[in-house]
Amino acid sequence: MRSRPLRRTKMLFAASLLTSAGLFGGIEIIAEPEASGSDLTAGGMKAGVGNESRTPVWPHDAQRDAAATRDVAARVAAAEKTLPADSGVGRRVVFSISRQRVWIVSAAERTRRTYPVSGSAYDNLKPGTYKVFSRSKRAKGIEDSGTMKWFVRFTKGPNAAIGFHDIPVDKGKRVQTRAQLGTPLSHGCIRQAEPDAKAMWRFARLGTKVVVTP
Repeated sequence: MRSRPLRRTKMLFAASLLTSAGLFGGIEIIAEPEASGSDLTAGGMKAGVGNESRTPVWPHDAQRDAAATRDVAARVAAAEKTLPADSGVGRRVVFSISRQRVWIVSAAERTRRTYPVSGSAYDNLKPGTYKVFSRSKRAKGIEDSGTMKWFVRFTKGPNAAIGFHDIPVDKGKRVQTRAQLGTPLSHGCIRQAEPDAKAMWRFARLGTKVVVTP
């Protein structure tokens, strides 16, 4: 009868030894590590409230996305500079109404220059083939609407001749900025940045073909 208390005492003693050694019931008791202050898990995942996590954006992913964006932009720019279909042949100037862009094309069918312009904000220029018939280094707009340089005329509108020239100056200021080129803003003519207007002046002699596309 006395053996049971003795056995119970031995068992409690053994349990206390196991507990002090960090072992009990065959399970090792490991202390929880101290917090490191980082909110990332070991797998590189950002820990959130309620054990939620989000996949991080790694640097190489961002670089790949940026490269893809640049590639798309380069393709769009290259397509934008491509001559419109049915824009004639031979030495000529091509103006696209919808794209608000000009191409200066050599007799060998090579684009010597292409650039954005500001054509008419009104429907007063129709697609077709024209020829340069008049040129003026300096000119004055109708109804005192400013002065312009390097004027190359190729057709006549309802109120005045239509052609290529630089951005007009009115009361000492440009009527638009170069950044606005590519948007239709004129009364009928095709406005160009000054370097492009000078290039047009050198190229478009009297009789030069001008092709206007939709």
